[in-house]
Amino acid sequence: ATFFEATNPLVNKGTAVQYLAEEYLGLKPENVMTIGDNFNDVEMIQYAGIGVAMGNAPDGVKAMADWVAPTVEEDGVVAAIEQFLL
Repeated sequence: ATFFEATNPLVNKGTAVQYLAEEYLGLKPENVMTIGDNFNDVEMIQYAGIGVAMGNAPDGVKAMADWVAPTVEEDGVVAAIEQFLL
């Protein structure tokens, strides 16, 4: 499948997470965990104190993450929550 995303060049998931975390929740980046699976998630993975890439993410995304979770099919989000939040 091919996806095409068009947004303002100053906006991305990282700036959105930063805004929500800092402005609404009063959190610092080191208290934020994000989980992503593709290149449109890179900025939020880099912003968070714990940036997690899913196991089925492209290698370039995995390389930028602090931790690589199992794949979606292997309940990678559950593994990340258990590893870092519980």
